[in-house]
Amino acid sequence: MKLICLISGGIDSPVAAYLMNRAGAEITILHMDNRPFADDMAIEKVKMIADRLRAVTGSDVPLYSSPHGVSQERISKTCDTNYQCVLCKRVMLRTAQELAEQLGCSGIVMGDSLGQVASQTLKNIRYVSHGLDIPVLRPLIGFDKIEIEAIAKEIGTFDLSIIKSKGCMIVPSRPITEADPKKRQKFDEAANVDELVANAVKNTVKVS
Repeated sequence: MKLICLISGGIDSPVAAYLMNRAGAEITILHMDNRPFADDMAIEKVKMIADRLRAVTGSDVPLYSSPHGVSQERISKTCDTNYQCVLCKRVMLRTAQELAEQLGCSGIVMGDSLGQVASQTLKNIRYVSHGLDIPVLRPLIGFDKIEIEAIAKEIGTFDLSIIKSKGCMIVPSRPITEADPKKRQKFDEAANVDELVANAVKNTVKVS
């Protein structure tokens, strides 16, 4: 079983990747490069996390990076501001799905924990996942933050994940928590999500 895992550099997603590897999956990491809406440290953290996951799992964990800043900018200019985060995740998941097909992966792994942030409510999870053809696995969905941090400390990714970086600088002040499914097609078309995904996949590079 080969899976592609979206890793941001935060605490949760490396733990999700580790748990799925422990369950027997071969993990490939995909980082959506948010620059210029993030600093250079974001990708450096992911490189270090990938190295740590290789060490703790004893597995070859390939790391790929796809440009995401252009998608973020297009979304911000064409869609309602409070939908920025859910549309961001839609593009991420669609990109991961296309790359999964190219790389022979049969599913996507995310570090979502139910209700932890605005994009992880049930309605928003349904919104971002609509139309995907492969399963999205969320091994942390019922974990709380303390449980996730405990595993991160145990496997040695916690200290890497908390290295200071600017993170995402395009998060809206009031992100939507219950995205309206009736707006999905409207915003997908306004941002031309198909084009954003095609460009992201075309410009994906293997980092390590």
